[in-house]
Amino acid sequence: MRRALAVIALSVTFAPAARAAGDPAVAALQSALLVRGLYAGPLDGLRGPRTNAAVRAAQARAGLSVDGIVGPQTRRALRLRPFASRLLHAGAAGSDVLALQFALAEHGFPSGTFDGGFGSHTDAALRRFQQWAGLPADGVAGPATYAALRAPPPRVPIALARPLQAPITERFGPRGLRFHSGVDLPAPMGAGVVAAAPGVVTYAGWLDGGWGLLVTIDHGGGVRSMYAHLSQIEVRVGDQVQAGFEVGRVGATGDATGPHLHFEVRVRGAAADPAPALSP
Repeated sequence: MRRALAVIALSVTFAPAARAAGDPAVAALQSALLVRGLYAGPLDGLRGPRTNAAVRAAQARAGLSVDGIVGPQTRRALRLRPFASRLLHAGAAGSDVLALQFALAEHGFPSGTFDGGFGSHTDAALRRFQQWAGLPADGVAGPATYAALRAPPPRVPIALARPLQAPITERFGPRGLRFHSGVDLPAPMGAGVVAAAPGVVTYAGWLDGGWGLLVTIDHGGGVRSMYAHLSQIEVRVGDQVQAGFEVGRVGATGDATGPHLHFEVRVRGAAADPAPALSP
């Protein structure tokens, strides 16, 4: 039976800080170090201690000056091609393709594994981003696409109530060689999941691709929230819901290793980090 739960305050007085966006060129560098067995961290695009140590190890292995600076000689040793230095399209490969994949993911259009190969998934993600950015969706990454990718990633423009009173254990962003396009909140099987903001239910059912039982709510202005891996759905398409209204129950359907809620927010189709907009 569907029921309204206590509405969670929508004020975001102490919302989580925005995640630091990574640099696509650094992600490509990390990948080159990874395949050489010098780096074991995530491809997050951030120059932290592990990346710096791996650069120095690569320089020592190549007989270069060990200064930690990725200059021309280090780039040649690692076979790094500068990002945005050529047109990229289906069939291309290299470190700059991986950088493109990373940049697309950071802007809400992940294409699967960061592998440096411009295949069908990268082509589809690029075309979706180009359409989102108001560019011709031709599947060719050129100057206009690179300029659009230099803009800040989209942000969630509305305040969100917490869909579940649980800590975030998997955040939005790079995860290993892939990109996590939402946040995960673990909870006991059957725990109630509530709408994060007022809106209209536009999807309520099973969705292939790892989602399992899924509810999607349209909040207007191009903003949609998605509640995945549910064990039970308690709304129907067309239902109008308020923040705090129970829409389903925690489960482990689809691609899930245990009971949790995968919570995702799309802004005009681009996945955006929901954490900064969530109430405490």
